[in-house]
Amino acid sequence: MGPKSSLSGLGKYQRLVIKIGSALLVESDSLTLRQSWLNSICDDIAERHKLGLETLIVSSGAIALGRARLNLIGRILDLSEKQACAAAGQALLTQAYDKALSAKGLISAQALLTLNDTEDRRKWLNARSTLETLLALEAIPIINENDTVATDEIRYGDNDRLAARTAQMVGADALLLLSDIDGLYTADPRFYSDAKHLPVIENLTPQIIAMGGPANTDAAVGTGGMETKLAAAQIAVQAGCEMIILNGTDNHPLSRFDNGERHSLFIATQSPRKARAQWISGSLKPKGQIEIDSGAHSALKKGRSLLAAGIVSIEGQFDKGDAICIIDQNKQEIARGLVNYGSKDANRIMGLHSDNIEMLLGYTNGDAIVHRDNLVMRD
Repeated sequence: MGPKSSLSGLGKYQRLVIKIGSALLVESDSLTLRQSWLNSICDDIAERHKLGLETLIVSSGAIALGRARLNLIGRILDLSEKQACAAAGQALLTQAYDKALSAKGLISAQALLTLNDTEDRRKWLNARSTLETLLALEAIPIINENDTVATDEIRYGDNDRLAARTAQMVGADALLLLSDIDGLYTADPRFYSDAKHLPVIENLTPQIIAMGGPANTDAAVGTGGMETKLAAAQIAVQAGCEMIILNGTDNHPLSRFDNGERHSLFIATQSPRKARAQWISGSLKPKGQIEIDSGAHSALKKGRSLLAAGIVSIEGQFDKGDAICIIDQNKQEIARGLVNYGSKDANRIMGLHSDNIEMLLGYTNGDAIVHRDNLVMRD
């Protein structure tokens, strides 16, 4: 991650995921783009990008835009029609973001994910690597669920949870859900005049979770509701990522947040790095082990990645993305991590210099057998 921004509000964060729902991006009646609003949030993003805030956008809107493009407004769609609308609308959505961001001197990049991409560790590593590379190149990833191929059985169905999984994947320290409501209330304020706004949520107790209602069925676009936002909060805070719910209806929502507009903040009790380390070291069952030499051990203690050249032996059968133990030559476990190569290929490249990996295997998943970001030293 880059240096912290000097801005107030969002300025305390280093890496931000913004979730933008269809209801904010697309007019509910005509299903046309809210161009002025899109331009305004891209203004906000560009201002903060200059000051070092890395930003990813998880955006809905493809199906809504595709409805208008394919003349399917005002009717219930079956799955194949939804997928057709997603295909037709995604092109418009990508073009809209690219035009608005390029006007501010920023590069956008489309990334379509499915539920499986964020749950399967092998695909998770691939997606994470791509997003990390885009951020390193100062691009703005525009992420959406791949509705063109996803079925009801293998999809999120809402971008709140997809945004939370994305934040977890890239180690973001903040997730901003832009909604049509200014945060969490003790009850639905549309129906209960005595509902109280909750500005800060320090613990996601069963009572807090119970405050989530069903999706907003009054809206012509969008599938999420407070229930999905609370599900997203559970994912985010456990990953060390604070979550914010803000009413994003008006222009310049990021600037309005920084200027103190009312919102709900869900507190994370640990950093993304610590949460990730706990997940790797305590939650994943190792599928094998890798013995390393003293030089590799010294490199790991200095915070470096595990390279093939330092491997002495490999035991077990594992695939890319699996958790493995790393042991020293005294057979003591010194670290755990997620591997970039399966055991079959790891055995082939064991002891080799990184420059020779692609020549031998015919492909490369990078120089590291276990990248330092996916490695946790044992005490």
